[in-house]
Formats: sequence, C-alpha cells, structure tokens
Amino acid sequence: MSSRRSRQQSGSNRISDDQIIELVSKLRQLVPEIRDRRSDKVSASKVLQETCNYIRNLHREVDDLSERLSQLLATIDADSAEAAIIRSLINQ
Repeated sequence: MSSRRSRQQSGSNRISDDQIIELVSKLRQLVPEIRDRRSDKVSASKVLQETCNYIRNLHREVDDLSERLSQLLATIDADSAEAAIIRSLINQ
C-alpha cells in the first residue's frame, strides 16, 4: 500500500498541461528576445531555450558589473565621498 500512496502523492505534485502553458506564456512576456518578435507562434521548446540563453546573459552581465565595481572600488580612497556614495548604493 505504501507504493500506491507514494504514486498518489507524486501524482498530486505534477504540473498540469494548463499550468505549463501558462508558465511558458509568462516566460514569453519576460524574455526580450521572444517578447519583441512580431510572430506570436514560438514553440515551448524555443521559449525555454531562449529563457536559458537570457539567464546566461544576465549572469555574464552581473559578473562583468561586479568586476567593474571591484576595479572601481580598488581605485578610490575608502574614506572618500565617492566610496560613501557607492557603499550607500550597494546597501540599498
């Protein structure tokens, strides 16, 4: 009976087809590459692929900005007004 119960529990945690369609639709609205296309017909697999690419690009941008910020902080005096402004912006 325990295997039957585990099958029922795992089945109740599954995402329905309608939920998947809704989530893919939300991704279409969030990812600029897809959102800005003139054609509304984009397959779910293409939406997922473009979403992964977009996330990878965002990670690269964050890494680049972090590196630039580190370089900037290394060039200014820690007690300067510029350093205080940067610290206040980071802490927001």
